[in-house]
Amino acid sequence: MDEYWVAVIWSLLPTVVVSAIFFFVLRSVIRADRNERRNYARIEAQERAKMGMPPRDADPAVEPSSPASP
Repeated sequence: MDEYWVAVIWSLLPTVVVSAIFFFVLRSVIRADRNERRNYARIEAQERAKMGMPPRDADPAVEPSSPASP
């Protein structure tokens, strides 16, 4: 009976290891994207402030999407 459980563990181990690696790689990609977007927004806000432009959220040229009226 012990050989059965050892075989089960050895057969599941590659799947678990690959899944863990995939999880950590995907998590790092998502974090890197989030940090890059945050830094880009910060730099853009600094540049807009240097040029005397309003913040991006207050820019009237950029209209927020509104739900369609019936």
